[in-house]
Amino acid sequence: MQTIAERLKSAQTSIQQYSQAANRSSNSVRLLAVSKTKPIEDIHAAYGAGQRCFGENYVQEGVDKIIQLSDLTDIEWHFIGPLQSNKTKLVAEHFDWMQSVDRLKIAQRINNQRPVAKSPLKICIQVNISREPQKAGVAPEELVHVAQEISSLEQLELRGLMAIPSATEDTQKLTKEFEDMKSLFNQLQESHPQIDTLSMGMSSDLALAIEHGSTMVRLGTAIFGARQKPL
Repeated sequence: MQTIAERLKSAQTSIQQYSQAANRSSNSVRLLAVSKTKPIEDIHAAYGAGQRCFGENYVQEGVDKIIQLSDLTDIEWHFIGPLQSNKTKLVAEHFDWMQSVDRLKIAQRINNQRPVAKSPLKICIQVNISREPQKAGVAPEELVHVAQEISSLEQLELRGLMAIPSATEDTQKLTKEFEDMKSLFNQLQESHPQIDTLSMGMSSDLALAIEHGSTMVRLGTAIFGARQKPL
């Protein structure tokens, strides 16, 4: 059985190979290790192997880990899951990034609750690029307005877009969604030049996402093994 360090190295090698195949720099794609449901020991193992960016889907679990690992001051914590209004304060107070902003109300609450002593919370707007009614995210045609509003919030720093594409093996459909996300990203950069993050791509669609401009991929099982039940 592979260790976490070995799986992490394998994932990084794949990212480099896919980047080179797409004629991109080998360091143009960051790896976000999705550590939801994984114990502190696993995060320590990944950290010891050089990983610094970790993603959590569950608020309280993520906060508990951030507190327990507060001595590791160079970890970058990303919240990537759905967020209810009554839990925005925890994200605002503890995380470095919030990738799943899917409506203005959430952004405004986080802005108001972000401690002024902390640097602005880095934000990615989640786009419902597949237009699935059950899926969270801003509709593509609403993106310009939402981005403009978020940019006016002093305790937030708009950094990019995030998407969860269709759960399908239809490569043509996935390609279209990734192409649309890249187009939205490029358009938004024209009015918001600080934007540098296009978070899309997981284990099943890693190569396709990198080929179409992803700058951050989110890998969990590939690094930590099979998921466990939430804490």
